Amino acid sequence: MPPASGPEALAHGTILSPFTRTRQLLDGIPASNPAVIDVTIGEPRETMPPFLMDKIAEAQSLYAKYPPIRGTDELRKSIAAWIGRRYGLKTEVDWRREVHPLNGSREGLFFAILPAIGRKRVEGRPAVLLPNPYYSVYIGAALAVNAEPVYLDATDETGHLPDLDALSRDTELLSRTVALYLCTPANPQGAVADAAYIAKAIALAREHDFMLFCDECYSEIYSMEPPTGGLEVAAQTPGRFKNVIVFNSLSKRSNLPGLRSGFCAGDGDFLETLAEIRNLTAPQMPGPTQHASAAIWAEEQHVAVNRQAYKLKYDICDEVIGDRMGYRRPAGGFFLWLDMSHLGGGVDATVTLWKRCGVKVIPGAYLAQAGKSGVNPGEKYVRIALVHDAATIREALKRIVSVAA
Repeated sequence: MPPASGPEALAHGTILSPFTRTRQLLDGIPASNPAVIDVTIGEPRETMPPFLMDKIAEAQSLYAKYPPIRGTDELRKSIAAWIGRRYGLKTEVDWRREVHPLNGSREGLFFAILPAIGRKRVEGRPAVLLPNPYYSVYIGAALAVNAEPVYLDATDETGHLPDLDALSRDTELLSRTVALYLCTPANPQGAVADAAYIAKAIALAREHDFMLFCDECYSEIYSMEPPTGGLEVAAQTPGRFKNVIVFNSLSKRSNLPGLRSGFCAGDGDFLETLAEIRNLTAPQMPGPTQHASAAIWAEEQHVAVNRQAYKLKYDICDEVIGDRMGYRRPAGGFFLWLDMSHLGGGVDATVTLWKRCGVKVIPGAYLAQAGKSGVNPGEKYVRIALVHDAATIREALKRIVSVAA
């Protein structure tokens, strides 16, 4: 059943995190293998940048000062320069108006819905479009502003991205839409949107005057070609960054989920409003964190090393899983999206894997909702996070294959 709508759904716990639901599902069920392997949480565990603590120590006196909500000039310049290098932009990103630091991308993905819903008048209930499966903060944002969360199924048939052609025909929905969240590389499927797809999303956003929020936090973890970015495509259009905001962070790129350092960038007018909203309601990023983050965005060697570690784990997946369980080497990100239909679907498979081999996964159904079709597109899948070291990943996959293949 679809969840209750509006802020009351959050307040009364109608919407539970997939981790809470998984914990409740397995509560009281013993694992057969005492050496439990938990592959549920996407918490990177590769090597952190070696200079991190030195940079924080350099700026420790800043703990005695209130940090600027819009970020230091040093940090914004570093982020703008990284965007320009990473995507080969011919014109510079305006670090004063087109970059806004965040305490991790999740915070920004939530707060951004406030100016998005305030900038467009609609007839009826505002709509927020979400890829289905989705990252939980998208639905949290929609419900917090009492918008209708509309689930756009991202299935094998649609290339694991929302079907924008089908969406373009629903003009009534688009007239009420205030924001479209797009995750590329996709969590959990690993699909990457190409330039043509992103251009189509930008065109829809401008034609119907809603905000396109591109969640690109997995952009630096990929198997072959670097994923195309929202600003990379937008920069080549006459409207530049109008109606487009991208979100990224150091959590995945630099193995620093605990640093809580990210940014959003794009439409300068929108970011001006978001900055004022955050100035009223959001916490600043600590000064030493901003100083360290500026150095981390400027350094790429540790990112390349990180990417090689994931490529090794992709190779292990190719070897151990092969063509079973619908496995495909992900184009980006660090999740596997495995078909468990033969074990009764993702929920039953999660229990079976836990009981029989001590591997903890997340049911795909907990990462999605039943859309217009009435079918939850995650129902038959489980999600596996490739965040452990290579040896642990190999062991986890061998156990899974022994039970599920």
